[in-house]
Amino acid sequence: MGLAERRAAKTFQDTTYPKLKASIDEAAGFETNLEVDWSSLAVDESSHLYEECWPKVYFVPLVDAFNAICIDDMGKEALAEGLKQVVIKNENDRSNPNGFTFEGGVLTIDHKPTTNVDDVKDRASAIQKLLEKGL
Repeated sequence: MGLAERRAAKTFQDTTYPKLKASIDEAAGFETNLEVDWSSLAVDESSHLYEECWPKVYFVPLVDAFNAICIDDMGKEALAEGLKQVVIKNENDRSNPNGFTFEGGVLTIDHKPTTNVDDVKDRASAIQKLLEKGL
């Protein structure tokens, strides 16, 4: 990760991420334990895409999935009791929701940060189904 990537990642973490994290927590109804592997998201020569892509690939689908799950008290309680941590990373070169897992209360989203960016609804649906099956 070069200087441009580090700067763009830091700017995202300082300005955009806090708002996204607040939206995720609001949708879940509790403060989520969210671990982001920023260095794995920072793809070389893609720093100009972080502000557009990272929310669409990782954070907005979480908000949408949590909103869908938490439409009633049963969903809110199940999510609060069953979801212990969310891990976001780009580790295994995946470009579809097959890289999503929910095991032991840990939701892992392993996805390339700049691929299939506009498939927000597909990722949200995959997260929702995965969580609902495991909660």
